[in-house]
Amino acid sequence: MKKYPLTASTWDEKELLAIDRVIKSNHFTMGENVRQFESEFAKFFNSKYCVMTNSGSSANLLATAALFYTEKNKLKNSDEVIVPAVSWATTYYPLYQYGLKLKFVDIDLYTLNYDLNSLENAITEKTKLIIAVNLLGNPNDFEHIQQIIKDRYIIILEDNCESMGARYRGQYTGTIGVMGTFSLFYSHHISTMEGGMILTDDEELFHILLSLRSHGWVRDLPDSSKIFSKGNDSFKEKFQFVLPGYNLRPLEISGAIGLEQIKKLPKILKQRIQNADYFIKQFENNKQFIIQRETGKSSWFAFSLIIAQESKLIRKDIIHKLSEKGIECRPIVAGNFANNRVTRYFKYKVYDELSNADYIDSHGFYVGNHGHDINEQISYLAEILSN
Repeated sequence: MKKYPLTASTWDEKELLAIDRVIKSNHFTMGENVRQFESEFAKFFNSKYCVMTNSGSSANLLATAALFYTEKNKLKNSDEVIVPAVSWATTYYPLYQYGLKLKFVDIDLYTLNYDLNSLENAITEKTKLIIAVNLLGNPNDFEHIQQIIKDRYIIILEDNCESMGARYRGQYTGTIGVMGTFSLFYSHHISTMEGGMILTDDEELFHILLSLRSHGWVRDLPDSSKIFSKGNDSFKEKFQFVLPGYNLRPLEISGAIGLEQIKKLPKILKQRIQNADYFIKQFENNKQFIIQRETGKSSWFAFSLIIAQESKLIRKDIIHKLSEKGIECRPIVAGNFANNRVTRYFKYKVYDELSNADYIDSHGFYVGNHGHDINEQISYLAEILSN
């Protein structure tokens, strides 16, 4: 048994009973449980529309794809998109897959989101999209980003997969950009085994997402939609295809689990924030480490620790010691993603230098935060690191 694991389950008997109900119903493909969960999720986050997918990665793919099929201001192949240098692989892959030109921008050593000066200087007349990744639960400074954009038409798409429940100036992250994506993977705030969500207030994008999720057909669209008006021949129209889509649909089991998990989300968020308060008290005066600085109200996905520049500590030694003592840890997301070999397939450039991303890549790590009280584990971590 690990004394301080990275992840922990948020399930109890309610989720198991929900699975059992779906099994007994003998209806496993996307249906009423998914629709109800989408409705409850949208209601919780004060968003008009919600589309569930089979993973957070699929949510990123679907959201990117949708921007290519709008009536106006659509993206096109080779448009420039700005991305932070630190994020997970599936932030970047849909952008590459749709032929966009990525521009990697450095992050701030303290917030772990965009270095705002670098972001401002990286934007050009070619910039059509900014991916705002709210890293480890921490919101971006959206007001500052909007000031940078000013009157230029640049789309903001939020990758909010690690930041469910975070707020910026009273508004939930994932509802600030034109769309926001969420992950329901095991290690995230709530879990449906696998699953993802997309929120938007844009009706046209909502209809595009519905079609793209299911083969690009019209069956899931309302009778009068922004992208296809149905006629009287329902037999034929069930098999009309209007967009080059996918099959990214979730299972009914995932929807049923989600309906139980969303009820627990307020309590989970409250506990994660309480854990964070205790973590900060333990480490805010520790000169050996930099901890994440909150922007707005973080939902504290995890607790990052970056060896301070003046410290003589070596990460390899720390990781060995933590592992020896039963404390699980991992790199900060994927470190500087621009250092990965997979980028040789991308059309991309690096703006200026990625010095902070490189520093995090070699000096950073994180430990887990959970939906239950972990003060004892945090104290144990602080004791080990103090020695």
